[in-house]
Amino acid sequence: MFPSITLQLLLGLLAGVSAVGAQIVSGARWTDTSGNAIQAHGAGIIKVGNTFYWVGEDKSHNSALFKAVSCYSSTDLVTWSRQNDALTPVAGTSISTNNIVERPKVLFNSKNQEYVMWFHSDSSNYGAAEVGLATAKSPCGPYSYKGSWKPLGADSRDEGLFQDDDGTAYLLYASDNNQNFKIARLDANYYNVTAVASQLNASTLESPGIVKRNGVYWLIASHTSGWAPNPNKAFHATSLSGPWSSQADIASSDVRTWYSQNAYDLPLGSNAIYMGDRWRSDQLGTSSYIWYPLDFSSGSPQLIHADVWSVNLAAGTWSVASGTTYEAENGSRSGSSTILSDSSFSGGKAVGYLGKQRRKRLDHSPRQGTDQWVALYFANGDSAWRNTTVSVNGGSPVWLDQPSTGGGHVIISVPVKVNLRSGSNTLTFSAGQSNYAADLDRIIVY
Repeated sequence: MFPSITLQLLLGLLAGVSAVGAQIVSGARWTDTSGNAIQAHGAGIIKVGNTFYWVGEDKSHNSALFKAVSCYSSTDLVTWSRQNDALTPVAGTSISTNNIVERPKVLFNSKNQEYVMWFHSDSSNYGAAEVGLATAKSPCGPYSYKGSWKPLGADSRDEGLFQDDDGTAYLLYASDNNQNFKIARLDANYYNVTAVASQLNASTLESPGIVKRNGVYWLIASHTSGWAPNPNKAFHATSLSGPWSSQADIASSDVRTWYSQNAYDLPLGSNAIYMGDRWRSDQLGTSSYIWYPLDFSSGSPQLIHADVWSVNLAAGTWSVASGTTYEAENGSRSGSSTILSDSSFSGGKAVGYLGKQRRKRLDHSPRQGTDQWVALYFANGDSAWRNTTVSVNGGSPVWLDQPSTGGGHVIISVPVKVNLRSGSNTLTFSAGQSNYAADLDRIIVY
């Protein structure tokens, strides 16, 4: 026998279930208009007219070393087309293929009518701790590399940029061996820093972004924990010179920002969009993107955990999809799978000990139907990732990665796109795999 769990889904009776469309689905494999995986980690976003440009790190070679700063364009934040690479390695410089180039950010400088890119420039062992600069006449460039250096003679690792309403720009950066966080004013050309405007001592912050709302500056940043996630924080001030408030969570601390790290924070109406990375250090190219609404209605920013959601750019609003929930414990079980009881689970129960044994896999495909998103809510108390198989109506299984949730009673979700027919569907989880999957709490069908 194999440990698995089977759920009967009566889709003909469901309300609010919709086919896959122009929606943001965090943690899924995002592809561009050519069908290739989007490679733009450590994102920077700039809007030109009605078009958004997304620059980021191409990690398709599964390495931290520099391959390219990619550039994508979109008018809806969902459909992205890859353009030419914005920045590529230059042999014999600090941006060769043996170096680090991370967290590219771009601003438009109206004085010189050019686009200016700043990035974290480093040696392979992160010992150089510098900023890098490149310029171009178009959003995707290609950019011309100008140099790398320590701003005002001090370390700079993770960094971001912020452009205020009056056009003054600022570098946001982790400095002094990542112990102090600094905000420094740029010169009129955006070519260098002129002075430190404020400093948060002993804050150990990185991955910064700033959103300005009603005259208040909100700094969003994580703490330092390598590639592993931690609870990202928010700080606020009425001036970039400070004083800055004490830190506050933007999500429940136990979910560690839904296993993500801030990359960029894009204003949306009176709120914003949190754009983060779900890093996988052993396979960097498979790292996914976690984009959630960042809601300011309570007076301080809070992430809205949304498996499937959409944006109305004209109105500056978002809409979170509704789905139908199925509790894992209500499915039929086999093998050594076990009902777990704990108040952290939805309905107080979940199913554990899934997987670990083998089963012959059926190779035929499910009947044609409608592609829909299914979110698996699970707990993985291991420090390492787990995975599970999902098959529909006896079809070929799909493998789904399950990151550590930071504890056996901490629940997060990952999505999978499946083809569901009208009427009854059988979803089978964790069949035919030799390893244990994460404990399954519930699924939601969108």
